[in-house]
Amino acid sequence: MALVFVHHVVGDLTVGKPDIVEFAETETLEAAARAIADCAEGAITVWRPRTPAEAARPAERFVGMLNSLDVVAFLARSGAGADHERVMRTTPVADVVVRNPGLLREVDPGTRLIDALEMMKQGVRRLLIRKSVTWKGMSKRFSVLYNGKWLKNAAETSSKGDSSATSNSSTQPSSSSCRLPDDEKFCCLSREDIVRFLICCLGALAPIPLSSISSLGAINLLYSHISASVPAIEAAHKIPQDPCAIAVVETNPDGSHKIIGDISAYKLWKCDYLAAAWAMANLSAGQFVIGADENRSPAPITLPDFGISPSFDETGTRGSPRLSKFSSRSIGFVGTQANHMAVGRLRSMYRGRSAPLTCKSTSSLAAVMAQMLSHRATHVWVTDPESEDGILVGVVGYGDILNAVTKNVFSTAP
Repeated sequence: MALVFVHHVVGDLTVGKPDIVEFAETETLEAAARAIADCAEGAITVWRPRTPAEAARPAERFVGMLNSLDVVAFLARSGAGADHERVMRTTPVADVVVRNPGLLREVDPGTRLIDALEMMKQGVRRLLIRKSVTWKGMSKRFSVLYNGKWLKNAAETSSKGDSSATSNSSTQPSSSSCRLPDDEKFCCLSREDIVRFLICCLGALAPIPLSSISSLGAINLLYSHISASVPAIEAAHKIPQDPCAIAVVETNPDGSHKIIGDISAYKLWKCDYLAAAWAMANLSAGQFVIGADENRSPAPITLPDFGISPSFDETGTRGSPRLSKFSSRSIGFVGTQANHMAVGRLRSMYRGRSAPLTCKSTSSLAAVMAQMLSHRATHVWVTDPESEDGILVGVVGYGDILNAVTKNVFSTAP
């Protein structure tokens, strides 16, 4: 089973990957919102602009990653009465993005997949891979000539005197200090790309993919959550990094949590950021994840009773509501039948368009992987299989999947 990881290299996964488009930290939040919506992975990489005199490699100009929840939370924190449209137009991304250069690592196309997995297990989210080298086809599987010899053509097209760095690239990213040409092209591999590759290798990984996520230790029990009755703005002050999601729960008398929705980068991916920011600043968490029904009937639809105390602006006066329509559609919760629900059935929307993506702790790893990939989600909430009320027990993200797969593959390898 471990041969899948040892005899494949990251170059195998770059076929068809588009060239990376660097998003400069000097751009505005308005431009970032458009870029995030167009991005296939729900988060953009942010870079320092290249100056004519700069000799730094691309990875050294990397600043961090920005997603939809970062933008919405920043706008909500600016105040319930703030002019969010002006903030979007005037605020540079540099003021919002969390600086974390460790999220990206530059690697050679010949880096073994097992080494790439180890980097991602240590917190790397993106692998930066040069495309301008001569990379021909797939890796030479089961070849004892892996360390550099069969990558000779690729090495010759890179800078002179870098052959030793190329031969060691299976364990480390390239460390050449020469300046890259301006037309040098790169692509990025994400953890989603790795999981997509793994799901194509289920036979080679058997029986692990058919095992439950509970037995594989893939469930993260330390999930982030807030009560449905607290202000949604609290989520803006406790954004977790991996996965970037906060469960909105109701607490049962026995202390267990019933999940009714989540506030996450995945849910807000292609949302109306202005509407979502206003809602986060003014509504409770329960109201935020449900939204208001945007049907076309003359009778108004009201939000469920997750009442909180009135919001106040920075001057201490009661904030005035924004004269715009907030709805579950406007923040990305799109559905069909839910659009025709009556007021008395709004709570059933927990299992409608605003329902979080969930699985059971008895679900197989392959099923959870397929669920995440089909929804382009970054996580799946795990519920108790013995309960019909959505009792939350944990969460599974891409990092948890990679940890579970590698741990169990090498623990069972002959």
